Amino acid sequence: MQNLYEVIRRPVVTEKSTDLKEAGNVIAFEVNRRATKPEIKAAVEKLFKVKVKRVRTINVPGKHVTLGRNRGKRSNWKKALVTLAQGSTIEFFENR
Repeated sequence: MQNLYEVIRRPVVTEKSTDLKEAGNVIAFEVNRRATKPEIKAAVEKLFKVKVKRVRTINVPGKHVTLGRNRGKRSNWKKALVTLAQGSTIEFFENR
C-alpha cells in the first residue's frame, strides 16, 4: 500500500472505542483488509504525527441482513486497535 488514505479508512467512534481511548489511550480505525500491522503503524504515525506503541487487528465479519423478502450480507471489514505511546493523543472532535 502506497497511499496512506488507502490504509486508514476512517476512525471507529463508538461507546466501546471511546472507553478504550479514555482508559488506555487506544484508538480504533477501520483499515484496508489487506493492510499489515507495520503499514497501519506507519500510516497513523505519518498522518497524525504521533508515536504508536502497538497495533492489534481484528477481521470483522459482515452481518446478514434482511430487507423485505431480500436477504443479503454486508461486507467484511478490518479493524485496527492502535495503542499510542505515553503523551500522544489524537482528537477527532474539538472539545468545546
